[in-house]
Amino acid sequence: MNTIILLFVAGLVLLGLEVFVPGGVLGVIGGLAMLGGCALAFHDFGPGGGLIASVVGAVLLGGMLYAEFAWLPRTRFGGKLFLRRAIHSKSQPPVAEAESVVGQIGEAATTLAPSGYVLVGGRRYEAFSQSGLIARGTTVKVVSMDNFRIVVSQPKET
Repeated sequence: MNTIILLFVAGLVLLGLEVFVPGGVLGVIGGLAMLGGCALAFHDFGPGGGLIASVVGAVLLGGMLYAEFAWLPRTRFGGKLFLRRAIHSKSQPPVAEAESVVGQIGEAATTLAPSGYVLVGGRRYEAFSQSGLIARGTTVKVVSMDNFRIVVSQPKET
């Protein structure tokens, strides 16, 4: 009986420490300790005792999770551990507005092999060439936009 209680207490302590130590290792070990306590209860006390130990373990686990995620963030100490504000800024401005550049004619500022830079409307953009190698100074047409670059091709000669 003492071993079962010790495994449950060790599992709860390790699950509690999981808040402070990232990585999930302590949580996994704590969960395995609690499962080991339940398995030992089934072995020592049969199905009735094992079921009682499993229910007690589930209630203790639920209480620990409530303490970690509902009660702790509202305390002064827990407020320092959890994020409360979201950052709504971006690390860099968007490449371009798709409506303003798609279909525009520009000039290759560097050799596109197949990536490089183009000038469209007086602005320099990183670009990808669908037509393969495009020499510097060649006229290009903006076909579409990718995540961080525009996609260009050589306009068809008529």
